[in-house]
Amino acid sequence: MKRQIFDADHEAFRGTVRTFLAKEVLPHYEQWEKDGIVSREAWLAAGRQGLLGLAVPEEYGGGGNPDFRYAAVIAEEFTRAGAPGLAIGLHNDIIGPYLTSLATEEQKRRWLPGFCSGETITAIAMTEPGAGSDLQGIRTTAEDRGDHWVLNGSKTFISNGILADLVVVVAKTTPEGGARGLSLLVVERGAEGFERGRNLDKIGQKAQDTAELFFRDVRVPKENLLGERDGAFVHLMTNLAQERMGIAMAGIAAAEHLLEITTAYVKEREAFGRPLARLQHIRFEIAEMATECAVTRSFLDRCIADHAAGELDHVHASMAKWWATELQKRVADRCLQLHGGYGYMTEYRVARAFTDGRIQTIYGGTTEIMKEIIGRSLLG
Repeated sequence: MKRQIFDADHEAFRGTVRTFLAKEVLPHYEQWEKDGIVSREAWLAAGRQGLLGLAVPEEYGGGGNPDFRYAAVIAEEFTRAGAPGLAIGLHNDIIGPYLTSLATEEQKRRWLPGFCSGETITAIAMTEPGAGSDLQGIRTTAEDRGDHWVLNGSKTFISNGILADLVVVVAKTTPEGGARGLSLLVVERGAEGFERGRNLDKIGQKAQDTAELFFRDVRVPKENLLGERDGAFVHLMTNLAQERMGIAMAGIAAAEHLLEITTAYVKEREAFGRPLARLQHIRFEIAEMATECAVTRSFLDRCIADHAAGELDHVHASMAKWWATELQKRVADRCLQLHGGYGYMTEYRVARAFTDGRIQTIYGGTTEIMKEIIGRSLLG
């Protein structure tokens, strides 16, 4: 079915993204996987190409275009290329809205030009060793000392944790406030007492630096409070729908691409003197995955269009996130199986997609959390 949500400008942008991937990412990606981190030059190249800060107003160096469909194009093309390490979606679609919607004029002029050029790489530090989706479990504290905050605590599983120059930290500013006593503080590279731990060794997405962060009596200037004091819960809930849409878009794109390469493989691979595609079981497997992908794509495209129009609610974003990522997981498993022993070899795209994609049902809110959100909306 022909997709209806993109116009000629979006497709021209898709060509730009593919050219960028072919020139600046794919020739270096194997080395980044070995290094466990991407080159800062890749971020600068993305900035020069205009891929960073698409929704940031032009006066701060951005693209001035809030149309979320451009973010969808980036998510789809990076997923098809098998290059999740350069976390442009995290930078643009998750952290960007905090800076554009919550920052003061002074903060915008201080942070956004580097955000758009690639000189300032960003991260958000929410998860802790003992707290994931449950914000009430956050133990990192920020004590008000008059003209500054004193930040203490630790975070883990932080994407861009090693490279980040600007980290949005979720910290408890009113101890008795629970989830309603949290604030967002921006910690900049070089702050005394701010240390990075290990670049964590993951089963997939090897090129994406994921780190532990430690804050020991870090003095954070009062002017680095992002948004309202004790307002982090509302701020985080406001932006979670877009975060989950970004993950969902990558999920369906991955499933579709895996289906494409597996369809081609079973046409070429022979067993018992004939192509695998001649076996009824194989045809049924392909038919089932194709149908699941087509139905999911229809729903995701509707969600993308609704979000671009400012009409997507958090319940449908949760539906999109859990369904698309669980589909991605199922399709990756089935496609690897259809590749046989070759599917277990890392030189095959299906093997890397299998491990790279496994985190999709976990970060941004687990499948179980998504179902809880949906269930509560229906049952109270």
